[in-house]
Amino acid sequence: MQAIRDAILSGDRAQETYANIEIPETYRGATVHKDEVGMFEGIATRDKDPRKSLHIDEVPVPELAPGEALVAVMASAINYNTVWTSIFEPVPTFGFLERYGRMSEFAKRHDLPYHVVGSDLAGVILRTGPGVTKWKPGTEVVAHCLSVELEDAEGHDDTMLDPQQRIWGFETNFGGLAELAIVKANQLMPKPGHLTWEEAASPGLVNSTAYRQLISKNGAAMKLGDRVLVWGASGGLGSYATQMALAGGATPICVVSSPEKAAICRAMGAELIIDRNAEDYRFWNEDGTEQNPKEWQRLGKKIRELTGGYDVDIVFEHPGRETFGASVYVARKGGTIVTCASTSGYMHEYDNRYLWMNLKRIVSSHFANYREAWEANELINRGLIHPTLSKTYALDEVGQAALDVHQNAHQGKVGVLTLAPEAGLGVTNPDKRAGFEAAINRFADQ
Repeated sequence: MQAIRDAILSGDRAQETYANIEIPETYRGATVHKDEVGMFEGIATRDKDPRKSLHIDEVPVPELAPGEALVAVMASAINYNTVWTSIFEPVPTFGFLERYGRMSEFAKRHDLPYHVVGSDLAGVILRTGPGVTKWKPGTEVVAHCLSVELEDAEGHDDTMLDPQQRIWGFETNFGGLAELAIVKANQLMPKPGHLTWEEAASPGLVNSTAYRQLISKNGAAMKLGDRVLVWGASGGLGSYATQMALAGGATPICVVSSPEKAAICRAMGAELIIDRNAEDYRFWNEDGTEQNPKEWQRLGKKIRELTGGYDVDIVFEHPGRETFGASVYVARKGGTIVTCASTSGYMHEYDNRYLWMNLKRIVSSHFANYREAWEANELINRGLIHPTLSKTYALDEVGQAALDVHQNAHQGKVGVLTLAPEAGLGVTNPDKRAGFEAAINRFADQ
């Protein structure tokens, strides 16, 4: 592995250099183990500790299939799907790997007693499988996390509708929290040259998810002038939605949980901010069995105070159960609640009278297709959207990184260095970076 790291750090990107590098037999990756899926039984979700379930193992390098690429991973990042994987909720991911493994001989590689996790990466291509023509060894890349077979007609209008659509590193093996990763060639995108490895790795999943959810015709189709309520507006997903609203001429109303997170939103340029802890909203009773519509009304009143009397056109929803009733209530008549993730619970409850009688829409959204992910990456490349990386860990500390996200102790995205020996490496276009430096650093200043 040292030869690979040395070649990348030297700046040499010649195709022949990487074609001649010997691929090691094993690599280090963050894994969960199949024989440990019951380790948290009887423990409340909030008390489950990823540090106990995430391991750093030396695992074999798998055979490269047609249409795939082997990537040397310089940096990755933590997403909530890694938290779910690490606490074995809502189900252990080994069921995904078993079902995938029954598809074909190449898919069988994924069905293992360990799962190498992670759905983001920035790195350099080492090898490509048969049939790959667009991408060459030595190319710097980032990867989005849609793994799709594209053998079914349903996937050719929107690949997210493909029956064999999976999230790489969550529903497949060989993910990005590792020194090496295997991805399909149609997951690859150019690494923006003004970003470090860890910055480039951090936007992939959340930036693409926010783009489809908020901007795409497949999501809320936000337009100039819309008012957008963004839950968790300083976090890994909400911070991208906030930036997109600002860049697209909309007005974000940012919901956060602390003054520190409010400061991050202000640094992004947002002006309308609600600190939900300071306001002490209690949408549910203490035992979580019944909602309080008066608290929905209080939130709606607060929004109108900030907007000069207007309700929001779009609610950017991802907490789920805890907030969904309020989200349906506060959207304007004819407005849209666009939802993904449900990090506080999947069983949503709301008063349908506020939806049906006011002609509101609930739109579901899940990750992004290749076109949407590419366009979201291009926003990063053009400096219209910036990474929201707030902290970076070493691979050996991946359990703590996941715990930060699980406990909402993070701001923006949490990065993980894999092959990169330290943070701050990987910038190939310093002049371009100089033009964006203030924006790139705004999270680090909080």
